[in-house]
Amino acid sequence: MTKASLIILVSLAICILSSLNLAYGAASDQNKFTVVGLVYCDTCRVEFQTSISEPISGATVKLECRNRTSEKITFQSPEITTDAAGSYKIEVTGDYEDSDCDVNLVKSPRADCNDPTEAWRKARVELTALDGVTGPIRFANNLGFKKKEALPGCKKVLTDMGYYELKDELGSEAV
Repeated sequence: MTKASLIILVSLAICILSSLNLAYGAASDQNKFTVVGLVYCDTCRVEFQTSISEPISGATVKLECRNRTSEKITFQSPEITTDAAGSYKIEVTGDYEDSDCDVNLVKSPRADCNDPTEAWRKARVELTALDGVTGPIRFANNLGFKKKEALPGCKKVLTDMGYYELKDELGSEAV
């Protein structure tokens, strides 16, 4: 009987220790996030992506978190440069539940496409494990710079998307 009791006691201890490791060991990973996103050139100057938008290689972005109450900066990443596909990845450690975190456009390497879009100059991301989102990856909305002049193919692209069907109502503004 004592041998069976010892086996049960050891098994119970292993279960308890495994549970503690699962609960507290996983908690340390909950504060590690990877923010991913894309920077593109708005070739039609419409402030959203179209089929002829182009990714910007070498664009610079930065992540900044500010406390909602005090407005103090709680996290600031170094400036991150996009890869050949216009993608970026920012590693973050810490829980920023009480902060608003935004990925901001810093600069574009393209002289013909360096006017930040008003609507997409920053993208908000949640950097907390307490918001119901599981997993370490956080996806930021795509950010864009506008081209100096719209490409000639934009009218067709926008017509195909249904944006020029309103030209009777908008008059010359739609053309």
